[in-house]
Amino acid sequence: MSAQSQEREFYRPTIDPDRDLRRVGASNTKRNLKLGPNVAVLVIDMSPIFVDEWLFPNADKGVGVACANAIRDFLIPVRELKLPVIYLKTAGHEVTVFNRSTKKADEWCDKYGGSRADTPAAAAKNAEIVFSCVGNDDDVRQVILEENGILRGITDGGIIVDHTTASAIVAHEVSEAARGQDVGFLDAPLSGGQAGAENGQLTIMVGGDGEIFARAKPVMEAYAKAITLIGPVGSGQLAKMVNQICIAGVVQGLSEGLHFAKCAGLDAAKVISAISKGAAQSWQMENRWQTMVRDEFEFGFAVEWMRKDLKMALEAAAGNGANLEMAKLVDGFYAEVEELGGCRWDTSSLIARLEK
Repeated sequence: MSAQSQEREFYRPTIDPDRDLRRVGASNTKRNLKLGPNVAVLVIDMSPIFVDEWLFPNADKGVGVACANAIRDFLIPVRELKLPVIYLKTAGHEVTVFNRSTKKADEWCDKYGGSRADTPAAAAKNAEIVFSCVGNDDDVRQVILEENGILRGITDGGIIVDHTTASAIVAHEVSEAARGQDVGFLDAPLSGGQAGAENGQLTIMVGGDGEIFARAKPVMEAYAKAITLIGPVGSGQLAKMVNQICIAGVVQGLSEGLHFAKCAGLDAAKVISAISKGAAQSWQMENRWQTMVRDEFEFGFAVEWMRKDLKMALEAAAGNGANLEMAKLVDGFYAEVEELGGCRWDTSSLIARLEK
C-alpha cells in the first residue's frame, strides 16, 4: 500500500485447522481452572477481539469469559475470522455474541454457531471473568457501567479485566462501581501489535488488587507472553502511556534515520544490517524498516489510535507535572500524517511526512 492509499487492508492469517485445534486440545491438559464453561463474547459493531482463535490459542476448558470490543487496528476484524467459534467450542466453551446491530450478530451466529445476547449485560450473565477492549473512556462507561452494561449481568465475585487503552480516571470510576457489587476490576491495556494478537504473544500492563490479579492471570496467559502487575487500579493505564511515549520517540527517530540515509544515497538495507546489531536496535527497526522505505503502512496500530493515546498521556502529564516535549511534538507530526490521508495508516507512517 502506498502513502496515497486511504483504505486499509487487514492481514488475513493462514489457519491450519488440524495443527491449531491440536494446539488448543493439548494445552487443556496443563491447567485445571475451576470456572464455569460459559463464554460470552461481546462484539460491538463486528470489530476485532478475543473470539479470535489467535487471541485464545491456548484457552483452557472451563473458563467463563465475556469479551467486549470496538475497533482496534492491531486485532483482526471479526468479518475476517475463519474458525473462532470452532476454537472456543473445542476448548469446551459455550459462545454468546452481542452486537449493537442484531443483523450482524445473527449473521455471525448463522455462520459460526453460538447464540446471540441482546445486551452486554445478557452476554456477561454467568461469566466469571469479563474481558473488555473498547475504544475510549466513554465506550468503557457505556459497555460496563450503563443500564445494560456488563455490571448488570456479571455474577457477584466475578472479575472484569478491561484491556482498553483508556485513562486512569475511568479505571478508578469502574473499579469503584465494581467494588460496590463485589466484582473485581483490573485495568489491563495491551501492547504487542497485530502480530502479538495473532500469535497470542501480547504484553499486558495491569493495575489492581494482587489477589484479583492472581485469579485472572492464568486466563490471560492464553493470549499473552508477559503480564505484569504494575500497582493499584489505574497503574496499568499509566504504564501504557509510558509505552506509547517511548514508541513515539523511537518511530520518529527511525523515520528521520531512514530519511537521512535515503537523502545521503546510502543503501538502507546495508545501513540497517549494520546498526541493528548495536545500540540503535529496536523492535520498530527490526520489523518496520523495510515497509517504511517501501512507503507501506498497513501493518498494525493506526495513527488515529496513537493520537488518542498520546492525548491521554499529555493530559495526564498536565496533572502530574511531567514534561513531555517529544511526545507533544510527535503528536503534532501524526496530525500532519492525518492531513495526508493517513488516519488509518500504522504508526510507522511518520516517515511519510518527511518525504511528501
